[in-house]
Amino acid sequence: MGKIKSIWAGMPISLDDQLEDEAWSGAQEEKMEFDGGFMLAKNDAKYLYVALDVVKDTHNDPGTGDYFWFTFDLNRNKAITPNYDVNYGNYPGNPNKMGRQYYLGAGRWTGLLNEEQKSECKSTFGTSPNSSTPHRIWYFRFRLSDLKINLLWWWFSSYTKFGFRVHSNKPNLNYDTPSNFFRDFSKLHTLYFSKKPSISTADLGPIMGSVGLIPTTKINASGRATTASNYFIYARNAAFGGLLNVIGNRAKMDQLPRLGAKKYKVFHRSGTSGGFSEFVTSWYNYKWDGSDYVLEAASPDASNFYKMPSAGVDYSIDDLLFQFNSSKLNTGLHQFKVKFYNNAGTEVGATIPEQILTMYIDNNVPEVSINSVKYKNVEIGACGIVNLQNTNDVIDVDFEAFDTEGNLLDYSLTARWGEGDSKNIVHKKYDPATMPGNWQGSHHILGSFKAEKTCAHSFNVYARARTTNGYDYIGKNSTYRYVTIIKP
Repeated sequence: MGKIKSIWAGMPISLDDQLEDEAWSGAQEEKMEFDGGFMLAKNDAKYLYVALDVVKDTHNDPGTGDYFWFTFDLNRNKAITPNYDVNYGNYPGNPNKMGRQYYLGAGRWTGLLNEEQKSECKSTFGTSPNSSTPHRIWYFRFRLSDLKINLLWWWFSSYTKFGFRVHSNKPNLNYDTPSNFFRDFSKLHTLYFSKKPSISTADLGPIMGSVGLIPTTKINASGRATTASNYFIYARNAAFGGLLNVIGNRAKMDQLPRLGAKKYKVFHRSGTSGGFSEFVTSWYNYKWDGSDYVLEAASPDASNFYKMPSAGVDYSIDDLLFQFNSSKLNTGLHQFKVKFYNNAGTEVGATIPEQILTMYIDNNVPEVSINSVKYKNVEIGACGIVNLQNTNDVIDVDFEAFDTEGNLLDYSLTARWGEGDSKNIVHKKYDPATMPGNWQGSHHILGSFKAEKTCAHSFNVYARARTTNGYDYIGKNSTYRYVTIIKP
């Protein structure tokens, strides 16, 4: 069973980027060898980028029978789970169009799904750092959400189990790694995802550099974050919630041990006035031991001191100062600060200006409800049946999508029927240019729907919170009502 560490991609990698380009820097040192060549991997918060550098396939025959399979054990249980685990492949004769299919059993699949595919592939031919002889190179971009990967799975290292095949007609090559992977998942390779974004030093806070991927300099006095649209996460006046990683400024974390810092304390207060008290929390981080990530617990000692992270050690989350679940705190404004001490308990680093981190914590989700579904102003109850008098008649829906704290991201009303048919009736999204900074949404929102066919329908209301864990938006709520509509 092979292992490979994915390197953080400081910039999105295009399928046109070559292995010699800056976008792939660092991945060469962590490559995994297979019989036909080498695999390289990088990731950011949205994609896993993979290059299969097939140095032994030196015949340039694009558009023939060359193909790949790329399998992922999505639940990482080392066994084939029918209709869940996936195998990616290119369409016959089209090496640059990728689809996916579900496993039905050992070596059996559903066939490529008819779906919009957000993951991509590209077949190229040329030289690479691994061989000056032109050869086949496959490039891939897999969406992390499709791989069931969440970079905030703190209770274990974020990883996936995988195997792949690369096949060439000329010369007749077939490389499966591990062997028989598509029939037996017990020996699949392991890929560890990086959680180490390269945030601009200029954006980092002086001590507490970021909350997840969001620099603390991008958090305003109201405790909400705003980032650029092309940043890792596009936060728009977003509150904080969920499991939160407060990550130290790398330069300061390197400097403090030279000043004698051996331990530190975290302090907290509710609101923006009054005294701070010691903040007690605990977490797990993973430390690389040379061949694997090993679980390491972090918690304060009897005097509420935390041990400084070991310098030069590779952690799954480097420079993690503290981690906590927002459910420990009430919804509202909270402030934090960190102080550092030597072994004797004397504060050090007094020359470093004190930093106070303000966060608006929101543990709530938007309120959603359907007030009424009516035809010609007559209520249609749940599971009711309505006979339309005219083919152009509409069904009127009155619904709620409201966030008391003003942290609403968007809401929608959608009709669904038949075999996956749907129509968006109402959709509204937060726009800081035209809406109040803290947008609550509305009560008694109205939408009208004209049915396309006689069928059972569901009216679905969905709302998302403008609340982030530093890596993505979290917090959503939904409701629905079923009615049957009969057209004349």
